[in-house]
Amino acid sequence: MYIDLLTQIKNAQAVKKESIKVPYTKNDERILEILASRKYIAAYDKKGRAPKRVLSIDLKYGEDGKGAIEGIRFVSRPSLHIYKGCDEIRPVKSGFGLAVISTPKGIMTGGQARKEKVGGEIFFEIW
Repeated sequence: MYIDLLTQIKNAQAVKKESIKVPYTKNDERILEILASRKYIAAYDKKGRAPKRVLSIDLKYGEDGKGAIEGIRFVSRPSLHIYKGCDEIRPVKSGFGLAVISTPKGIMTGGQARKEKVGGEIFFEIW
């Protein structure tokens, strides 16, 4: 689940790890694709075969040694799902952050959802 994925990334950055491995899921792969395109992680790679497939994630750090991810706020949880329409999706941290949303067209960022005029469940915000 994406909550475990992001928590592992945040914890690994706190102890300055170079890379981590997490179990493979399609949703996690799509979330990592978004994070890599927005430079929150350096890269990711899918390894292994079907039953034991893993995602290898290379973490990214700034010149000062801090992790690229400063904060994460989980909006939806397994016990509480938050849905927003396309006109209710707002920029995160005045445009310096990113909201990840599950829509009928797949998992995408808040900006993409507004452009395509689709709403959905807001997974998390990251900055």
